[in-house]
Amino acid sequence: QIATDERFRSVVRAGTQTAQVAFAHSVHVDVRGLEPGRDYFYRFRAGTVLSPVGRTRTAAAPQAGADGAGGALTLALASCQDFQNGYWPAFDAIAADAPDLVLHVGDYIYEYDPDSRFPDRVHTTPQQPGLDQLQTLADYRNRYGQYKADPALQAAHLAAAWVVTWDDHEVENNYAGLVDEAGDAGERHQDPAAFARQRAAAYQAYYEHMPIRADLNPGSPDLRIYRRLAFGSLLTLNVMDTRQYRTPVPGNSPEAIGPAALGVGNTGGTMVGAAQERWLRAGLDASRTRWNVIAQQTMMSQLDGQLPVGSGSILTNLDENDGYRPYRRRLLTGVRDSGARNPVVLSGDLHCAWVNDLRVDFDRPETPAVATEFVCTSISSAFFLINDDFVQENNARLNPHVRYFRGDRRGYTRIRVTPTEWRADMRVVADLSRPDSPVSTDAAWIVEDGVPGAQPA
Repeated sequence: QIATDERFRSVVRAGTQTAQVAFAHSVHVDVRGLEPGRDYFYRFRAGTVLSPVGRTRTAAAPQAGADGAGGALTLALASCQDFQNGYWPAFDAIAADAPDLVLHVGDYIYEYDPDSRFPDRVHTTPQQPGLDQLQTLADYRNRYGQYKADPALQAAHLAAAWVVTWDDHEVENNYAGLVDEAGDAGERHQDPAAFARQRAAAYQAYYEHMPIRADLNPGSPDLRIYRRLAFGSLLTLNVMDTRQYRTPVPGNSPEAIGPAALGVGNTGGTMVGAAQERWLRAGLDASRTRWNVIAQQTMMSQLDGQLPVGSGSILTNLDENDGYRPYRRRLLTGVRDSGARNPVVLSGDLHCAWVNDLRVDFDRPETPAVATEFVCTSISSAFFLINDDFVQENNARLNPHVRYFRGDRRGYTRIRVTPTEWRADMRVVADLSRPDSPVSTDAAWIVEDGVPGAQPA
């Protein structure tokens, strides 16, 4: 049932659908014919049982081009919620914000074996423990069931509409296409045929448990989830999939960190595949909205480093866009040449928060920024880049396009978009070991209409 009021005195849409065991009794209701730009409330009834009431909001109707853009859009950018690593006060804070939408850019679940210092947050046991992997449809379903039983996550789902895409942990760490994690051996390794079966199970469980419009073909390892959403004349949201179609990491190294030269030389590499690249460029070329957003998984910006700082070869994270530098150059060249107004990239994955100027050539810092990137920190997943001081020192030497970085806190990014301004609040959790931990704003950044690059608020 869909109603205009929380008590359901005015029900405007209702229907019945059979929940089938083949799809874990999940139901996907695609409601049409609602009024644009307004709040609605929804609930489900199964027999005599009523679900909790959820709030959603329809997108605004388009006006006459970008100059007709009006209103505002609020969203929470989130990613990376390792259940075992701590509690989720960030989701309670998101629920309290009551944004228009929650944008989740991946790692909604983690596939790792049971191992937590919190007795009430130990992962479900997979069919074959000891591999640090999920493999069967039952494995993935059980893990989603565990995550979605968390009250803070439930509160965030009830508070707003969600737009979701996946990264790697919804299937397996650092997979690429039909190639499982580099370095896996023995029972941990799957050849492409076996991995296709694992990916099919993972994708089906994702479809069953997530609020997403998609056409599932059960048993198939393929599921298209990249898509484009318009919010009036204010904003176009391009939601990317950088896992299903990507080529293997250059060098096939079991370690994500490796020589930056491998990414430079990866001329045949892509993170999204040729078809999705063309789709994105066509959408940017045709866009007439005030803001144009690319939501994707791993950090777009170049992030080079040395260990120790100031000596040795230049290293990078090859699982990020840095491992696919010719692809990134093509993409950012397309962003620039499309003329799309106010391009912004939203990312996650790294378990730390960033604000970056994006350039076609990061090695020429004198060239203009073509877009701004905001990377949210993790909801709960652990920071893994040694420490903040190490990253800050490398940024000062090698990454002048980085405007903001913080890695020692978990949280999310709260965003408000108007025709004249994009504001991003970097929200941080004080203590991940407390479900009731306070959440505060560490810093705020603004992008002005027509002016690429972020500035402190």
